[in-house]
Amino acid sequence: MESKRTEMKRIIKDTTSLPTLPGVIAKLGALAENNSVSVHEMARVVSSDQVLSAKVLRLVNSAFYGFSGRVSTVSNALILLGVNVVKSLAISSSIFEIMEKNVVGLWEHSMGVAVAANVMSKRLGLPEPEETSTAALLHDIGKVIIKIKLQEDYGQLTALINEKGLTMLEAERELLEADHAEIGDWLGRNWLLPEKLIEPIACHHDVARSNLHQTKTAVVHVADVLIKASGFGYSGDDLVPQIQPVAWKKLGLNAELLASIVEEVEDKLVEVRNFSLEIQSNNEPKA
Repeated sequence: MESKRTEMKRIIKDTTSLPTLPGVIAKLGALAENNSVSVHEMARVVSSDQVLSAKVLRLVNSAFYGFSGRVSTVSNALILLGVNVVKSLAISSSIFEIMEKNVVGLWEHSMGVAVAANVMSKRLGLPEPEETSTAALLHDIGKVIIKIKLQEDYGQLTALINEKGLTMLEAERELLEADHAEIGDWLGRNWLLPEKLIEPIACHHDVARSNLHQTKTAVVHVADVLIKASGFGYSGDDLVPQIQPVAWKKLGLNAELLASIVEEVEDKLVEVRNFSLEIQSNNEPKA
């Protein structure tokens, strides 16, 4: 009998067993490799899937990126955010459909972390804040795969958390011999995501392990802790971890700066809450 870890790896390698991603994403990735292809040609590919392009624009204009109502075309999104971010947003929108229906608390937590990461990146003057926001948006993607592919185990994880007072991470390691960060790493590689997104997903619970993109990883880690502390959404347990010293040092944080970031994030969370309620309302079956 195969171990849970082996089973999870097998599920992720078997692309037919994963949520279906639009074929547009593969085309977009192929075009991005060709330096002679224009942004408008890439935009035309994304726009060919009207539902997908609408979802991408909805996310771009949400509180995550701070472009509220200002990005009206996929071309603008590509120019402002870059191909990798738009590709990741397309993946996010596909996964979020599942989250909206099955794991609403986790969906809201992920949105909150994306907003906190965006605020922090901009306040600290870090490069590529939008890509860091996207990594934050996807940081718990491994939990989604556990939920939809190992439903019975997911119930056991919840029982372990309640009975033993474990974190989700500890319960996953005990039951599955792997955790959601590692599963997110496997998944990101299977989907050919760029390393600058994969590493923060894989290392957001262990920033010291991050190598090439430690600053982005540190931002996602701190944003995750802040949103857990705020009680916004639900990531699977109520325990709030401490900010790791390596992340604190890497970002040059201090108590005063962190307090001002928290204040700005709390204001933004009102927008995220409204966005979440609007999406849930739109997804309700019509009478």
